[in-house]
Amino acid sequence: MSNYLELIALVWFLICWLGYSEYSRRKANDRPCLSNTLDLYREDWMRVMLRRDNRISDASVVGNLERNGAFFASSCLLILAGIITALGYTQEVMEVFSTMPFGTLPSREIWEMRMVVLMVIFIYAFFKFTWSMRMYNFVSVLIGSAPLTTDTKASPAAREAFAKSAGRVCNLAGDAFNLGLRSYYYALAVVSWFIHPLVFMGASTLIVIVLYRREFRSTALTALRDGKVFEEPLPKSDTEKDSGKESDKETQH
Repeated sequence: MSNYLELIALVWFLICWLGYSEYSRRKANDRPCLSNTLDLYREDWMRVMLRRDNRISDASVVGNLERNGAFFASSCLLILAGIITALGYTQEVMEVFSTMPFGTLPSREIWEMRMVVLMVIFIYAFFKFTWSMRMYNFVSVLIGSAPLTTDTKASPAAREAFAKSAGRVCNLAGDAFNLGLRSYYYALAVVSWFIHPLVFMGASTLIVIVLYRREFRSTALTALRDGKVFEEPLPKSDTEKDSGKESDKETQH
């Protein structure tokens, strides 16, 4: 019966992870969230970048974003090294864990399964962080190749297409970093699995609630949305202005 509970807890964890990932991806298409709001800001960033010749600040920002990914990627390697070491000393680790006042000691197979799940999560996170780093490298190349303000060969349409393309690459890098960061949250849920499968199921549910509130209902999202005008009235053309003046004169007469 205990083995069935372990499998049920693992299945529930996968449902929470994969289910929320799909839910957030779909909801981002028709509902304000951190992801799609930051996408708009990144595109605006690329448009502003094209209007200035000195782009040292832009390169510096990209470098900072890349270093964030490098920090978490290196952390993943250290954690994976610790997990692999713990797998080599499973019996000793279980004996130490058995002296703790909380949790139940499972069989060796279940214990190793928990460690393997934890290891898979950090492997996934490592690939996401390194892919994010690489795409930020692409953004650096795009900034370096961006047309200057004095470049008369680049039309406004070409500049807008370039800004959207660079913004898209930057958005993909940010999304990959976000998925890697989520893995850390889910890894905390797996840690609770070492206490009890029911605690693991509760922690998985709690992690999804925390991620949902931060993505769709956080004060940070409200502040980001307040700082951007999403609907502006179209400016009147000269002919519309002239016709408006003529109609005003007619009404006065």
